[in-house]
Amino acid sequence: MDLRVPGFRGLLRAPRRLLAAAAAVVVLAGAGTWTAVASDDAPGVRRADRVMTMPDGVRIDTSYVTSTAAGRRPAVLLAHGFGGSKKDVREQAEDLARDGYAVLTWSARGFGRSTGKIGLNDPRYEVADVSRLIDWLARQPQVRLDKPGDPRLGVAGASYGGAISLLAAGYDHRVDAIAPAITYWNLADALFPDGVFKKLWAGIFFNTGGGCDKFETALCRMYDRVAESGTPDAAARTLLEQRSPSAVADRIKVPTLLIQGQTDSLFTLAQSDAAARAIRAGGAPVDVDWLAGGHDGGDLEAGRVQTRVTHWFDRYLKGDRSTGTGPAFRITRTGGIDSTDGAAQLRGASADTYPGLSSRRRAVALTGGEQRVANPAGASPPGVSALPGLGGTGGLAQLSALGIGVSLDFPGQYARFDSAPLRADLRITGSPTATVHVTSTSDDAVLFGKVYDVGPGGTRQVLPSQLVAPLRIEGAKSGKDVTVTLPAIDHEMQKGHRLRLVLASTDLGYASPAAPATYTVSLKGDLSVPTAPGVTTAAAALPSWVWWLPAAGAAVALALLLTGRRRTAGPAPDPALAEVPLQITDLSKRYAKSADRYAVRELSFRVEKGQVLGLLGPNGAGKTTTLRMLMGLIKPDGGEIRVFGHAIRPGAPVLSRVGAFVEGAGFLPHLSGRENLELYWRATGRPAEDARLDEALEIAGLGDALARAVRTYSQGMRQRLAIAQAMLGLPDLLILDEPTNGLDPPQIREMREVMIRYAAAGRTVIVSSHLLAEVEQSCTHLVVMDRGRLIQAGPVGEIVGSGDTLLVGTAVAPEEPVVEKVGALPGVASAVRTEDGLLVRLEPGGSASRLVAELVRLDVPVESVGPHRRLEDAFLTLIGGTS
Repeated sequence: MDLRVPGFRGLLRAPRRLLAAAAAVVVLAGAGTWTAVASDDAPGVRRADRVMTMPDGVRIDTSYVTSTAAGRRPAVLLAHGFGGSKKDVREQAEDLARDGYAVLTWSARGFGRSTGKIGLNDPRYEVADVSRLIDWLARQPQVRLDKPGDPRLGVAGASYGGAISLLAAGYDHRVDAIAPAITYWNLADALFPDGVFKKLWAGIFFNTGGGCDKFETALCRMYDRVAESGTPDAAARTLLEQRSPSAVADRIKVPTLLIQGQTDSLFTLAQSDAAARAIRAGGAPVDVDWLAGGHDGGDLEAGRVQTRVTHWFDRYLKGDRSTGTGPAFRITRTGGIDSTDGAAQLRGASADTYPGLSSRRRAVALTGGEQRVANPAGASPPGVSALPGLGGTGGLAQLSALGIGVSLDFPGQYARFDSAPLRADLRITGSPTATVHVTSTSDDAVLFGKVYDVGPGGTRQVLPSQLVAPLRIEGAKSGKDVTVTLPAIDHEMQKGHRLRLVLASTDLGYASPAAPATYTVSLKGDLSVPTAPGVTTAAAALPSWVWWLPAAGAAVALALLLTGRRRTAGPAPDPALAEVPLQITDLSKRYAKSADRYAVRELSFRVEKGQVLGLLGPNGAGKTTTLRMLMGLIKPDGGEIRVFGHAIRPGAPVLSRVGAFVEGAGFLPHLSGRENLELYWRATGRPAEDARLDEALEIAGLGDALARAVRTYSQGMRQRLAIAQAMLGLPDLLILDEPTNGLDPPQIREMREVMIRYAAAGRTVIVSSHLLAEVEQSCTHLVVMDRGRLIQAGPVGEIVGSGDTLLVGTAVAPEEPVVEKVGALPGVASAVRTEDGLLVRLEPGGSASRLVAELVRLDVPVESVGPHRRLEDAFLTLIGGTS
């Protein structure tokens, strides 16, 4: 398991003696490797991969992403999560580049292809590295400068990367705005809350990092010491606090967007609350956003959050005052089940000011006398609140949000205090508190506080967000009054439900004293709950189909009317192509409002019966545009498409022989798989006997699942049901766009078998996919596109094993200037650097012997030369030759 958080993304300023060593930064690999990245409808971007050497010799792997537009623009440093690398934030970097930013991503020390030891954002190392990266950005011609050496700069990141965002602002005055997400303010408080060791999360940290030896020696020794004793000491706290943003709280004075997860037992809402209070005290603007998800699972709302981060930078880096940055406080609330897909419904709530965790408290009386609680020998068996790092949309916290309790407290190991049934609904937003009196047979006591939502009659007990608050009571033998600050939550209690305060002696995620002890616990007052009345929830939106269904129906009716009138004017069928599933000839499509920019240009290829054809190309190659024209959804500007000899146009009768799965099918979750397919077929108006439902289902291989409600389906089963829907009527030509998106390896294998079985009966499948290894196994033929043009077409074996492409193994990776020289050699069409050396595509007449002689002349350390055998290599070579 790792702590990477997809979708969002600091560091510290180095000591002055390291800043003085900026000139020691060495850029390896020359100017880097430039890669063109584009989409059909968005401006292109370029990415340059470089390895930078820090003053202490550590190599940091970076990627610099900018748009192809001219002029200077603000810069953004984009950091990754713990256990990840720069690859995890590539997509967001490209999006920011298209939005007008120069973006630099990097793999932190000890991760990805960067070297060095993991220092958990050590000011001397990881934070100093960031200042070196800022130095580099200040020298780039695309970057806007506030003054020489000072770029206009924002920093963003999630989890580990979120902390470096905060630290960068505290240690380097050149940072102008930050957007940290689901991260820590004080790492010691996060891993040693109230003096209790968060053992499972700490173990996940060190194992995800590759083991203790991958960390700085001081961190490794600290972890071993605390893990063995089960009790954090002062030296351990100091070590982590030195690496925490809280250490430089008074120096963070830039606009800060704090994004924190509600379903997060690692970095709780209390961490962002402490950050918000400290940064706002320094006079900087601060907005706070509580996500539905977190490190324990749930929805990370990637699209919404990325948009908000971009708007934040637009306001504070570009100076665009017309851009709205959202409310000062926003929270995502879960309200029931979406009837269309069975997922939790999310609704936003907001306030003009951040209420904190203690706004407008209300006292709730609890009952329950003095109770004895046993701490068992070895603290076993432990109670269960959350399974740290479970992650995914099926995390325990997500189940809790849907009202499914999964916590476990062992009899005799906890005290409980209940409220009377609530007379009205109650929304808790913040941290409840309670004062209790604790006496222990041992010097110290450790308890775990939690507040349950208990349904009428006690039939259902739910722990909101699966969160628990550890509490260490020192000197408890003589008895002590202590205030328990319970986890911050946002949870609505319904009328008739009870609040239950539980104080347990053990918890799976934490270290409890191994020696047996008995605690005596009694109440000293009411439970105080914050209500934050200024936070208002947005009205629930109507389902999208309420809006689009009438318009879609009218559009379909109009299209049928218009196309019905025009059918007689269409081109005549070509008898010579009557048995050819697809013939594309000189197909072209310009971008909207452009006379000379093409999404597809002069594309020609042919597909025969029984083939599984893979349509390949980088983003922006024109694949999706081609498929849309093939299905009659958009009209080409030139050329033609013929299916079984008939020209394709909107409403063409021959389209009944085409089945397509392009953007995912929508199913009614309460109906079974079979009922969904039958309903879809009836909506087409075609005879039921033409559906050939059983044959399509046999090919899809859904088995007994067809009788179950779709809401119980896994992602893989939904995908196969969607494919079965496309196969209804057993169309002669089946078009699949990214059919394996979101599937795990076993599900991908099943999808491969579905496609092969379908084509085995003489039908034809066209599949567009980015999974090259999968295409190589499932497709018989390939069409490779780039920038709207055909690059190569033919059988997979012919393209993969093409004799004109050679893999040259080298002793060391050649630098970019050498690669360019190889690419310019006579008889060489292109040369691309790989991890193993070079991929060289020869022109007609080029020879391997002549190539080797030229490589020796250029002092390239050749170790081997041979034909490549991987589709990935072939694809890289073909596209590299046209970039």
